[in-house]
Amino acid sequence: MKKPILAVLAFSLLAPISRAQDTPKADVAVGYSPLYIVKGFTIWMNGGSASVALNANPWFGVVGDFGGYVGHIPDAFSGETYTFGPRFSYRKLDRVVPFAQALFGGSHFSESTGGITAGGTQFTFALGGGADIGLGSSRKFALRLGSDYFGIRSSGSTTSSVRLNFGIVYRIGKK
Repeated sequence: MKKPILAVLAFSLLAPISRAQDTPKADVAVGYSPLYIVKGFTIWMNGGSASVALNANPWFGVVGDFGGYVGHIPDAFSGETYTFGPRFSYRKLDRVVPFAQALFGGSHFSESTGGITAGGTQFTFALGGGADIGLGSSRKFALRLGSDYFGIRSSGSTTSSVRLNFGIVYRIGKK
């Protein structure tokens, strides 16, 4: 009777350790990311984003996110964002990894509109999150769904924006 109890106890103690081994060293994501500027008159910008995250442990990582967007107001204009910061992930679910992130960096837009000044670099921050949904049995690929509140500081005020994210994630290595 002692052996089965000891076996169950050993597996119970080793389960969290084996789960931590499912944490990738890094992940790379690319996807479609519309940016919706909601201050002033609303502007819908289509674009894409790419991110790279380095995971320090199962719940904490550092991410760099870069995006490019094109909109019409009635003339075409473009914008770029580049932000960096911490990401907090919850990796205890089987195929879904929800995360929250706080990113800080800059942006640049080609035209002045909706409270954004064209030309120079503006301070930009993003607060949000999403979820990576595992694809296939290898768990190397995942579908990413997310959203962020983007604040773009320009001329002493913050322009509110919302960015959505639909993409694919490739997980590199294991911790």
